[in-house]
Amino acid sequence: MHLPQLRARRHNPAASHRPARWGLVAAAAALAIGLAGCGPSIGAGTSTADANKLQPTTASNPKGQITIWDRSGDLYKVFGAAIKDFNKKYPNIKVNHQAVDINAKLQNTLITGTDVPDGVFLDDSLVAGYSSYLWDLSDALKPYTADIAQQKIDVNSINGGLYGVPFDLDPGLLFYNKTALESVGIDATKIKTYDDLIAAAKQYKLAKPDSAPIHLEQSGYLGQLQLEMYASQLGTSMTDKKGKLRIDSPQYTQILSWLDTVQKGGLGTRAEYLSPSDIGALDSSNEVFYPWAIWFDFAPQQQLTTTKGDWRAMELPAWTNGGARSGAMGGSSFVLPKAGKNSKLALLFYEFLMFDKKGYTAVYGPNSVYPNGLNTSIPSYLPAANASKPLFGPVKEMGNQDLWKTAVTAGKQIPGGVPTPKWWAGAVDYLGANIQKMLDGTLTPRQVIDQSSKDIQTNLIDRQ
Repeated sequence: MHLPQLRARRHNPAASHRPARWGLVAAAAALAIGLAGCGPSIGAGTSTADANKLQPTTASNPKGQITIWDRSGDLYKVFGAAIKDFNKKYPNIKVNHQAVDINAKLQNTLITGTDVPDGVFLDDSLVAGYSSYLWDLSDALKPYTADIAQQKIDVNSINGGLYGVPFDLDPGLLFYNKTALESVGIDATKIKTYDDLIAAAKQYKLAKPDSAPIHLEQSGYLGQLQLEMYASQLGTSMTDKKGKLRIDSPQYTQILSWLDTVQKGGLGTRAEYLSPSDIGALDSSNEVFYPWAIWFDFAPQQQLTTTKGDWRAMELPAWTNGGARSGAMGGSSFVLPKAGKNSKLALLFYEFLMFDKKGYTAVYGPNSVYPNGLNTSIPSYLPAANASKPLFGPVKEMGNQDLWKTAVTAGKQIPGGVPTPKWWAGAVDYLGANIQKMLDGTLTPRQVIDQSSKDIQTNLIDRQ
């Protein structure tokens, strides 16, 4: 969602962008049952009551203790390391920073109201489902919202309320094996559209018949997540801002037809993201194009051996000439439960991490966890995502590419979005599964759309 935790996602994206994903699918199903009817329905058209809006503290010397939940892994360490900088600004706020299995624990904690944390790191795809338990931050974040990527504001907005402090922006990029492609005379930087990508893949396969150049995701969850990255480029998503399903559209037809073409043409390597079979295809140079979120850069840095140093990244191809060259794939934010004891102090912590130069530099700049800086996402706060002032350095394992500049340029092209429906992860049983059936050759793109639309409407939307 950084959905991809996937934060193992990032941190061990292979296990992590299994969004927390693997856990996410199960968690979403439980969430839909446990919180059914608890939150405002997307598109209900009602305004958030003023009583649900968190106002910033007016204390000149704020004091107290806050409990902050994060997932274990690299980001937990990054945020933890930033606490000392936070305490230089707020010496009388003690941060009780806990590594927690959020998907397993948050729902019951909010329902029972026992030992509720003041702040929680949460995938954007889960914010809507928990919104009735969370503070509306629309007033508190007014000083910053004009400078936050619109897509991040949109996915956290429900019925006029803003329910998360946006963390990362995860722009989609086209990762490519520069060395392998140039060996057969292909200049990837000339790829401007997805039709161009097909043509380049055909040229590569002609030179290397055993290859299947383009990655085709084999997991239901991540396949659906990647589909939404493509849709984001086209300015759409599974639902509109009122929550109405809109898979049956020219945009989804175009994307699914393209994926179908890749598969039928023998141009795609079907593998689960960074699984052994995926790594094998990448390191053998049989798989040389990877349209994915920025956090794929984990692979050349940590996973690849033979082709380490051969990979580069560029903006995604456009679906139409002159169209957007990136879309959002995943993302997370910080939420503040209304039952937390010191929500206003927790807000100060997240404001520091995301909007204070010392804070976002501590997170994204060189630190004890990432000596070269955190490069698996970029800040969603635009003053922090200033292309001329990179927070992380060139990626040595990608030929010292200035990935910061590439990602920031791509991020600026991501269209706005809409709130992620609370049933999104549950749709993997239908849309995610049907995409795989299409890639198996048992469904057509039209059948994927018709069957998925019917099942999602009947089994997820109508049952809310």
